[in-house]
Amino acid sequence: MSSPIDQPQSRASSVSRSVGYVLGANLAVAVAVVLALMLLFGEAKLLELRETLIVALIYSNCIGTLAWLLLPRLMGRCARYNPLASWPLYLFALLALGTIGALLSSAVFFVSGILPPGPNWQNYYVNGRLALLVTLIVGLGVRLYESMRRRLEAATLELRTRELEKERALKHATAARLASLESRIHPHFLFNTLNSISTLIPEDPQRAERLVERLASLLRFSLDSGGGGLVPLRQELKIVTDYLEIEKARFGGRLSYSIEAPDELGSLEVPPLSLQTLVENSVKYAIAPRPSGGRIRVAARSDGG
Repeated sequence: MSSPIDQPQSRASSVSRSVGYVLGANLAVAVAVVLALMLLFGEAKLLELRETLIVALIYSNCIGTLAWLLLPRLMGRCARYNPLASWPLYLFALLALGTIGALLSSAVFFVSGILPPGPNWQNYYVNGRLALLVTLIVGLGVRLYESMRRRLEAATLELRTRELEKERALKHATAARLASLESRIHPHFLFNTLNSISTLIPEDPQRAERLVERLASLLRFSLDSGGGGLVPLRQELKIVTDYLEIEKARFGGRLSYSIEAPDELGSLEVPPLSLQTLVENSVKYAIAPRPSGGRIRVAARSDGG
């Protein structure tokens, strides 16, 4: 957090940078004008070039400084209007700034004696027209640049917004899939399975390893089926077998099961975890409450097509 002493210093530093940019831009415009005049009217003497550069610098600083102070506010107001109406307003503002800046430059010439009145009145007229032309060219260039920059920023912002929305949607989808997994596989089942695996590790490590593989297969299937759609019957029966083998490790001899399904029915499609949910309810409500346990039989057959 910046202190109250740092804030005026930062503002002063920002203003000084802006002034430096404006002076540099004014110098660049003046040099560009002098070079353009050299190309149009041929070579000139060093003294004439120096005087031309001084005159161009005065025009550039008077008009450029006015534009720096007033154009941002004018552009902000023009942005409120329809583009067809904003451009004429902007052109009128450029002509007004160019005219006022040219008059200020003439006053500087008159006071400093660089271009004394009398025979040089024609020069004032010619220089003023040239200053207006340069003002229009530079001002329109700045307006076009700012318009393209705003469009680029808007496109960049829209692209970032879409990326954030896509990332947010992906996070929501992942959270929904995890919530679906939690709703399909109860945490108590996971805890009981892990306890069974930890018990089997010292007694029968190979069986414990197989249970880990079956649990991983069940979890993977639950995640993959979160997108909806149907799955082959053989894949659903494989998940049912994995689930029953996991529960058999917990219940021992109290649970027995059989799965009877012809091979030709294995390609039929069923909703994912539909049979597993029925088997899970059977274990929960028919096997677990009974001290003697029970037997679960899963059978599939084709009847009437």
